[in-house]
Amino acid sequence: MRTSTLVLALLLASLPAGAQTPAAMQGALPSDAAVAAAAQPLPDWAIGPFSRPMTEPIVRPDPKARFVDPILQKPVAWQALHTFNPAAVVRHGRVYLLYRAEDDSGSMQIGMHTSRIGMAVSRDGLHFHTLPEPVFYPAADGQQAREWPGGVEDPRIVEAPDGRYILTYTQWNRKTYSIGIAVSRDLRHWTKYGPALGATGAYAHLLYKSGGIVTRLEHNHLVAARIQGRYWMYWGEIHIRLASSEDLIHWTPVETASALAPQAPLQGPDHAPVLLEHRAGSFDSGFPEVGPPPILTDKGILLLYNGKNAADATRDPALDPGAYAVGEALFSASDPAQLQARLAQPVLAPQQPWERSGQYAAGTTFGEGLVLFHHRWFLYYGSADSYVGVAVAPQTH
Repeated sequence: MRTSTLVLALLLASLPAGAQTPAAMQGALPSDAAVAAAAQPLPDWAIGPFSRPMTEPIVRPDPKARFVDPILQKPVAWQALHTFNPAAVVRHGRVYLLYRAEDDSGSMQIGMHTSRIGMAVSRDGLHFHTLPEPVFYPAADGQQAREWPGGVEDPRIVEAPDGRYILTYTQWNRKTYSIGIAVSRDLRHWTKYGPALGATGAYAHLLYKSGGIVTRLEHNHLVAARIQGRYWMYWGEIHIRLASSEDLIHWTPVETASALAPQAPLQGPDHAPVLLEHRAGSFDSGFPEVGPPPILTDKGILLLYNGKNAADATRDPALDPGAYAVGEALFSASDPAQLQARLAQPVLAPQQPWERSGQYAAGTTFGEGLVLFHHRWFLYYGSADSYVGVAVAPQTH
């Protein structure tokens, strides 16, 4: 990274909450400045405005990296093509990213390579060192049939109150997909528990992805939160729904209008209320998809989500057809199934060339990792299904 960029990043990080960007620095972030000037003021429950302290991706593919795959029993270029869609967590004063990496196998169609999850570590949240081998991947284990040859994709991560790390990710065998659950104590050694909503029963054959477990700030640290004695997870794309758990591993979909109402035996997805869906003319006119783990605040449960713009006349004309942008919604803290508010505009959208010129040319700022670090919010996102980027916002709650 050039010295001037590093200085800019450090200066941005030192600004007090709500401060304006100095005039000398405004030219470095023209797109963000223009968006911020045009946007309406955010409500007090939202996080933002976001700005990009870096002018290039923070994690890139590495065609030289090799890893002996336990299924193929030979070296593979595990992150040769794309590195994107990261989870994030703060541990021992550093930011750890768990990012999706695609190898050079399969066809050039999106989703038809094998994905594994790599790790990158940073002391400042901006400049990362990547490990030479993945830390989570398909193996000859009880989940192989669900994860091979497509791989493990799009992780989200939360810390449990007892110090364990809970990973939600997509299990993809190039035919079906579901949210998988895995647990670790050190972010390197993982135990897989299979599909979040169960391998048998009413949800066994559902195609579903994207699970964000609700967290809360404890001593400026995000930890999985109990509400009314249970943990909660927003899940899904196209339709966002809710599930609860007693142990962060086994999840029960909510099939009642109120999350706290008594539940009958599960009947299936058609009986699970939709909490968030598309809006015509908006950045999420195509559909919404769960983003980073939500945060329980004194205003409610804050959910950052990824909205896909439609490709027809119902789309938002300000964005390219099919583009993904980050939005925010607020749910009730006393009843997580109740939507309270939703931003009309995205807080982050594709603008930089590298956010619009990868394998997903329509452009993405696809948020999956959110941490509070050095008194600022760091949002880590996949750009164009090819790189990892970062945006920062002041800490207001």
